[in-house]
Amino acid sequence: MSAADVSYCYRHPDRETGLSCSECERPICYECMTPAAVGIRCPIHSGKPQGVQRVTQGVRRASSEGTGAHLTKLLVGLNVGIFLLQLALGADLGTRSGRIYEEGALRIDGLYFGEWWRLLTSAFLHSGPIHLAMNMLVLWIFGSALEQMLGRARFLLVYLVSGLAGSAGAILFAPLGVTVGASGAIWGLFGAAFVLDRQHNAFGGQALGVIVLNLIFTFAIPGISIGGHLGGLAGGALSMLALSRFGRRHAIYGRAGVVGIAGILAVGALSVAVAYLQVGRYT
Repeated sequence: MSAADVSYCYRHPDRETGLSCSECERPICYECMTPAAVGIRCPIHSGKPQGVQRVTQGVRRASSEGTGAHLTKLLVGLNVGIFLLQLALGADLGTRSGRIYEEGALRIDGLYFGEWWRLLTSAFLHSGPIHLAMNMLVLWIFGSALEQMLGRARFLLVYLVSGLAGSAGAILFAPLGVTVGASGAIWGLFGAAFVLDRQHNAFGGQALGVIVLNLIFTFAIPGISIGGHLGGLAGGALSMLALSRFGRRHAIYGRAGVVGIAGILAVGALSVAVAYLQVGRYT
């Protein structure tokens, strides 16, 4: 084998190998291969649960064993805790009142006066128990799966940057509205899942169907922040593309590297820039 023919395991870039997956033809080492009836398979195509089954089993395993998705649990707990704190401080059940809401909700006049923290704090506020429950359910399902795929650090970066992108989208589409909710960040998880599905079939091809179904609800139900959802979706997808260097690296097993992290931060900076320009237009 010549130097030009040397292949390296896609999960372990430092290991030379002459093996490849019979499904996707990616190079894999002995540790990563799974013997099949015909050929060998990589971890993604080894017959292990994929798609909705993979997500469901991952959530069930995390719930029963208590070993995974610690950051997702923390995010859910933080959202619920803030909601309860609002009620304890005298806000009504709809929580569109009280000091936390007044100082944390996304509103263009607040941004104009330099309160840029609202781009993120609004993603941890909710307009009522139903709004909170629906968002936390989706966060738990998709967050648990993605956190276990990406690891905590990359998952947190994608989540927060998606929250910023969702806020930028909300300001862009409805500049005079007041927006709260984690849905922008959650839609970022949808976007990240879609990219992983396209690149590695990580969700068994189900991510697009989930996005389409939720888009129908977004446009059909009044009062939902269309811009927040679309902005978060774009932010999550762009963040995952940055992590994978537009498909040149494996987003799950490959190292993010300086370029990948810088790409995610650039998406966050672009989101803030979009909000800044929109504030200048309407104030």
